Amino acid sequence: MAKILVIDDEAPILSLMGKSCRMQGHQVSEVLTGRDGIIALDADTPDLMIVDLKLSDMDGLEVIQYGNEHHPSVQVIMVTGNASIESAVEAMRLGAFDYLTKPFELGDLQKTVELALQARRAAGGASAEGFQMAVITQPSVTMIGESPKIREIQRIIEKIAGSDSPVLLEGEFGSGKQMVARSLHNASRRASGPFKVLQCSALPEDLLEAELFGSATGKAETLFARAAGGTVLLEEIQVLPMRLQSKLEAFIEEIAVRRASGDLPRKMDVRILASSAKPLQDCVNAGTFREDLYYKISVIPIEVPPLRSRVEDIGVLAEHFLARHAERTGSPVPEIDKYAKRLLESYNWPGNVGELQNAMERACAFAEGGRIRPIDLPPKVAQKVEITDEDEKTTHHLPIGAGLSDFIRKQEKLFIRETLKYNGGSREKTASMLGVSIATLYRKMGLKLEKDRMMSN
Repeated sequence: MAKILVIDDEAPILSLMGKSCRMQGHQVSEVLTGRDGIIALDADTPDLMIVDLKLSDMDGLEVIQYGNEHHPSVQVIMVTGNASIESAVEAMRLGAFDYLTKPFELGDLQKTVELALQARRAAGGASAEGFQMAVITQPSVTMIGESPKIREIQRIIEKIAGSDSPVLLEGEFGSGKQMVARSLHNASRRASGPFKVLQCSALPEDLLEAELFGSATGKAETLFARAAGGTVLLEEIQVLPMRLQSKLEAFIEEIAVRRASGDLPRKMDVRILASSAKPLQDCVNAGTFREDLYYKISVIPIEVPPLRSRVEDIGVLAEHFLARHAERTGSPVPEIDKYAKRLLESYNWPGNVGELQNAMERACAFAEGGRIRPIDLPPKVAQKVEITDEDEKTTHHLPIGAGLSDFIRKQEKLFIRETLKYNGGSREKTASMLGVSIATLYRKMGLKLEKDRMMSN
């Protein structure tokens, strides 16, 4: 449950938004004015603030700016009846996570609320600026992992840290592409500069264009200008609209030309990194991504492997997340027992590192006595376990969490099927070998005797 502050001068909409958030199980405070909102912020700092842009007593941007300066850990969602690109960009510059245009569906509000809270948890309470959503939040320079694949990426980072060449990071969702990007930034000469992240899928095309290249009025700074002297990561670049791909290609070309001539303005002094969950070459082949842009952003390609292919890193990452949680909550770091560790290492992790992080957070909530047991892990992680039969020297997969009767029935069918194979498909020999009647054999196999079929017909 999170604490949410809702500020809107329209009472019916305020009540509706508050009710929607309570339906999600959150604790909600509602105020009608910006001044009361600031008082509420100071009195009991929330996890999330939902602010209307046009309030009766002050501009909603002033409330967002106050929150950013005095309560930077608070996530912000801006609500507006006027879909102004400039105001939306300015809100993001001040730290807003997202914006919604009235009228909006309650489902959209609830989804945005959950995404904002997830981003806050992922950042360990730190504010998210300009749609920065960390997959792994860790301030250290080096990456976390001991597998050969991660060590190879670490070696690549050491070699290219001094370069300003664009880097393309490819890998599945949640595999840790942002972690690699942060490590590269921290290892570079730009480490003291800003590190800005923009999710290309998080913004509509007009707002995305304004964020990257500026608005028609030119009032708000672009993402690149705000990242001057640092690094920009364009996440999910495979969804960038073709029109903006063309503008980005021209922008990168201009950076290269002006850098070579020694005429690079401060607002263009950035290193550009891009990431994609799909192989960009496939997108080029399919005609959805420009080939010229592909070659410009993939000067140095890095493949980030999924977690399931680097089992050696699972335990190290799990312990890292536990330590981070303990640091954040002021509690002791729990120990993972050997059975829980075996489950973690045998699970496939379709959600990769992000799923592991969530699993560890859940385990911390359920752990008792400073120890994480299999029962503390998510059911989908703990549903299978391998045991070794010392007499037969074989390994069995047990679906922990399933009902005993279901398990016994499935094992009976498996045993009967293997016995049938041994007897060349003879049901009579199989029934005799198992010591049961033909009728019992048919029933356990889910079949009917011939006379039963005739009677049912």
